[in-house]
Amino acid sequence: MRTHGWLDQGLRDFAIAAAYMLRPFLFRYWGKHGRENMSADTDLETRRKRLLYRSTYRGNKENDILLGQFARAHLGEFGAAELDQYERLLAVGDNDIYDWVSGKVEVPADQDSPVVRKLLAFRVRF
Repeated sequence: MRTHGWLDQGLRDFAIAAAYMLRPFLFRYWGKHGRENMSADTDLETRRKRLLYRSTYRGNKENDILLGQFARAHLGEFGAAELDQYERLLAVGDNDIYDWVSGKVEVPADQDSPVVRKLLAFRVRF
């Protein structure tokens, strides 16, 4: 079915006008519930779910598999301190993590933690 050009333009104009009218509400909502409040989140289960998602969808397939399986195996037993260490690990680049796990490069002293050592001892099971 073919639509008319003026109808498409009218729908686009309506969507733009609606977005401008809703903008103050959306900014208020996002300000209260946006990413900037993630670190203040005290619910450990929600934090674990977010970290599992970040572990599984990194962009580098090898690290997606490694960190995803590691997170599924260990995030449930991590407390707040270990979750902080794991967040610091996820802030590191994919190539650095892969080099550490493959043994090409030693883990720097500032990144060495019990969680990183547990990751280095972890073996991916296929």
